[in-house]
Amino acid sequence: MRIQAASPPRITAALFILFGLLMLGAGGWLAALGGSWYYVLAGIGLAASGALLWCGRRLGVRLYGTLWLLTVIWAFWEVGLDVWGLLPRVLVPTLLGLYLLLPFVQRGLDRSGPVSNRRYVWVPLCGVALVAALVAYKPSEPAARGLPEVMAGFTGANQDGQDWRYYGGTPAGDRWSPLGQITPANVDNLQLAWSFRTGDLPRQGENSHGYEFNFEVTPLKVGDSLYLCTPHRKVIALDAVTGAQRWRFTPQNDTSNNAYLACRGVAYYQAPTGTPCPQRIISTTADARLFALDATTGALCEGFGDHGFVNLRAHLGDVPKGFHFITSPPLVAKGKLLLGGWIYDGQKTNEPSGAVRAFDPVTGELLWAWDVGRPEEAVQHPSADEQFTPGTPNAWGVYTADVEHGLVYLPTGNAVPDYYGAKRRPFDERYSSSVVAVDIDTGAPRWHFQTLHHDLWDMDVPIGPSLLDIPGAGGEPIPALVQTTKRGELFVLNRLTGEPIVPVEERPAPQGGLPDDPTAPTQPYSAGLPSFAPPPVQEKDAWGITPVDQLLCRLDFKRLNYQGAFTPFSLERKTLVYPAFDGVIDWHGASVDPQRQRLYANLSYIPFTAKVVPREQAEADGSVEPWNGVGQPPRPKEFAVNPQYGTPYVVTVEPWLGVLGAPCKAPPWGQLASIDLKTRQLLWRRDVGTTRDMGLFKTHFNLPLSTGIFNIGGNLNTASGLVFMGATADDYLRAFEAGSGRELWLQRLPAGGQATPMTYQGADGRQYVVIAAGGHGGLGTRAGDYIMAYALPKASQ
Repeated sequence: MRIQAASPPRITAALFILFGLLMLGAGGWLAALGGSWYYVLAGIGLAASGALLWCGRRLGVRLYGTLWLLTVIWAFWEVGLDVWGLLPRVLVPTLLGLYLLLPFVQRGLDRSGPVSNRRYVWVPLCGVALVAALVAYKPSEPAARGLPEVMAGFTGANQDGQDWRYYGGTPAGDRWSPLGQITPANVDNLQLAWSFRTGDLPRQGENSHGYEFNFEVTPLKVGDSLYLCTPHRKVIALDAVTGAQRWRFTPQNDTSNNAYLACRGVAYYQAPTGTPCPQRIISTTADARLFALDATTGALCEGFGDHGFVNLRAHLGDVPKGFHFITSPPLVAKGKLLLGGWIYDGQKTNEPSGAVRAFDPVTGELLWAWDVGRPEEAVQHPSADEQFTPGTPNAWGVYTADVEHGLVYLPTGNAVPDYYGAKRRPFDERYSSSVVAVDIDTGAPRWHFQTLHHDLWDMDVPIGPSLLDIPGAGGEPIPALVQTTKRGELFVLNRLTGEPIVPVEERPAPQGGLPDDPTAPTQPYSAGLPSFAPPPVQEKDAWGITPVDQLLCRLDFKRLNYQGAFTPFSLERKTLVYPAFDGVIDWHGASVDPQRQRLYANLSYIPFTAKVVPREQAEADGSVEPWNGVGQPPRPKEFAVNPQYGTPYVVTVEPWLGVLGAPCKAPPWGQLASIDLKTRQLLWRRDVGTTRDMGLFKTHFNLPLSTGIFNIGGNLNTASGLVFMGATADDYLRAFEAGSGRELWLQRLPAGGQATPMTYQGADGRQYVVIAAGGHGGLGTRAGDYIMAYALPKASQ
């Protein structure tokens, strides 16, 4: 017996019926949960079209055409002219409709007359044109705004642009340069001047299961050398003009239990005349040791600590392997070496102390320590057996300082274990998620401002504020700071007193929470400044690549526990956390123009979900291993799992993604914005980045849709009116016009540029822009070990 192959209309019909029934079933579930009825009706229409096609009826095509038209009307009704909102609703249905018009489908239906083969040309061309239009689409550019003249009396940071001696350019953390050789008029002539490879790449297991190996360094430039550190804590000196290596120091590190391998920078110290090792590069190891190197030779400074090293685990109590290390550079200010450290989030109660310490940069002696458990006065010259309070909020981000007034600004996290606060002490609650001004000489706190009360979402303050003067009502300069936050709120305070310059108001917050751990009744908001916090998520914001995965994201949203920002966790349902611990603005902060009082911030929007499980259940299903509290705690199989030993609950925190790996929240996912701090107005805001490197199976290839993309890493602005930014998950370095946000230049990087760029003038007279391109495990960008330096051709200067 001869078996005939199914005709094209039959195959198409079967698929239409199958997907129609799936959409009907899932759409019925969504409607039962109070969601949109569109998917029920679309499922019926799709299945009916398929049934007619199976019977060879041309009416099936007409019915689908009607369904398509109604879908377009519904899509515009839901999201208006939002192209990325329309994409999952309209693109695939339109391509399916075009497919039905192809001759080999049409010839199998009951129609009279011949079918022109020209459709084999124009139908695919229509499909290609539609996709090409999406790729070519760019959101409207911000309105052009010029840069105002520099205001009299506001001269900005005291730097000439020759060097870049601090992570943020200056102790003020402005990430601004007075250099003007590269301008909006010539930036498109920038070209690669040199590149350098460190040779430090992730080892097996260091970039998997949520654990991260990230090259996030911002080099320092002092004299004619650049200084940088790598994730495995090698310190390297390069010639600032040629990129040639001058020396390299490799410490012996135990990184076997480190969940996060990153080093964002080193510190520079000029010792008093006659001191051995007069110019010093100071850095840390991945197993919590502080060391000092001769900036000229790279040799250890023998007189510092114990033959060049200081043990940073001293005084912190029990420190399991991998539970304390430093990712941010120390800060040198007023002859003190200031640092805190990262405490392994979410693991257990009574983790190592988050005490902040000041060392002598010549001898390595511990001068004072600010212990949150004894917050009123710092401990001076702690004795060898002094133990600081365990489990206190730590200050792991980059510090900034007002050297003239003797203040250092500490960005604090929340007390461990982050997602459960029932066991926190009054001093934990007082100082968590705050900016704290501490006297550099004595370590005594002067004032503090809390950006979030009873933080249960790991929304710690990840970087110190940027400092600048802004004009008061009468034109007089006010010493100010701008504190960025993960939540997207910006707080502008008097940096000497901590009093808000821009009003702050308390607003009601969602109530509830886990047993014995209710949420705070209110949260602080900056009432007189634009907010970068995302609006509450709605069902129509659920997104996907196709109508099917968008429908599944809608279903997921309706089943989630969600009351807006700061929704308390629930044992019954997963909780949607947005903004989340990765933040709107994370460890990179913002840059400010101290002359024109403008702020530039790149923003990232990634919702997460949090699943809370009783400990007994988590241990029974193998999510975590039991632990009796003695010795080294078991390491979770996945970084997303927070075992929180010593509490009743285990919490798993993961990005909110659909079945195809696309975010379940509609774009934009990444932006760059500018605020005028004088008028307190938003100047412009634009989407930045494309989906080019969001390919399936980590192929780093995809249609480069201009959705705006996730970013980690900061930006740099210059007096000439430029903003430079890498950071995005599509592996580009970009330059923008500071006055308008218009993109002027982009350069493909060999790996992810998840770092903050810096700039300086070389001995050859050229201005260089430098960025580390090494990738980020959390974003899934390409790993690498590159330092990339760009400059104008000599003839263009």
